[in-house]
Amino acid sequence: MNRTIVDVYVLQTVPPSNLNRDDTGSPKTAVYGGVRRARVSSQAWKRAVRLAFKDLLDRSQLGERTKRVGESLAERIAELEPSLAGEAASQLATDVLVAAGVAKADKKKGELKDAESGYLLFLSRRQLDNIAAAAVDTARTGTTLDKNRFKALANTEHSVDIAMFGRMVADMTDINVDAACQVAHAISVHAVDNEFDYFTAVDDRKEDADETGAGMIGTIEFNSSTLYRYATINVDALHETLGDPKATRAAVEAFLTAFARSVPTGKQNTFAHRTLPDAVLVRVRDTQPINLVGAFEEAIRETDTAGRIGQAAAALAKYTREVEDAYGEQPVRSWVTQVGERTAVLAELAPAVPFGELVSGVGEQVGAALGRSA
Repeated sequence: MNRTIVDVYVLQTVPPSNLNRDDTGSPKTAVYGGVRRARVSSQAWKRAVRLAFKDLLDRSQLGERTKRVGESLAERIAELEPSLAGEAASQLATDVLVAAGVAKADKKKGELKDAESGYLLFLSRRQLDNIAAAAVDTARTGTTLDKNRFKALANTEHSVDIAMFGRMVADMTDINVDAACQVAHAISVHAVDNEFDYFTAVDDRKEDADETGAGMIGTIEFNSSTLYRYATINVDALHETLGDPKATRAAVEAFLTAFARSVPTGKQNTFAHRTLPDAVLVRVRDTQPINLVGAFEEAIRETDTAGRIGQAAAALAKYTREVEDAYGEQPVRSWVTQVGERTAVLAELAPAVPFGELVSGVGEQVGAALGRSA
């Protein structure tokens, strides 16, 4: 095969926290290897990555995912043509979205409101700019921006986050975008039991000795864990969507940085759970993605001689060699960034480098694989 696959493996210890809650407010969990594990959904971490992209990429390289697409489009129309500000811009935006089949006309009388799509619509900022420009042109010429024209504008100049994570529009499938990146649910390498924090809050103005007690009491559920995290990028698919080697390399580098450094923000103010990974291992492959979660099918048990992160690193290193030897799956190149002696065993799999060198090294490999300077 002649492919370029970037596999990213992360070991990260998280203190007491509730990064990702279920519908009852409890930290999400999953059973794996016969025991209950802490879990952080792929959606939660992808959201964290998308937020981190804002500090790593130019705004024009990113998209907006919103139902309030009429409001976004109206703002752009007013910027392009001041004479269409206010209700005129909102009306034109509504006309465009209705003609495209994205929104339905509001038959209610009264104040005009910006049209909303019936679902979250993911469009790049460049696509929104182009649709707004086309809308202004139709207003000037007295024509209509029909569905086919809208689709054409919505299917070019994709943003990095759309290319990475894909786009699905159920009633307009010909503008769907296949995701070039897959993110696994993070799970703990060991069994967990959720715990409860009983808390009280004091009323600052309650000074009457006859009125004792807390102003509020409650509980917050939490756990702590050492997480195994995995993501994979199909560089060829990413390049096909973005259409430019430099943009593809920049997207891969931004993803690596964001995936390693971002953390979901659930109950962040309560637990201050912002940690950095204990180890980041990247393998560039030319065959297929390989998730090495099998290293932790047997839950790690803490011993007197080694903590969880040390055992997790040893298990990952051992299982990686076993799988790759058994299937003849040697990576094209590999890098690891690891912290301290506990994860030093991972340096047997790849050169240990600072994280910045890991990111630039992968970027150079991606550029070379695409066959041109990027």
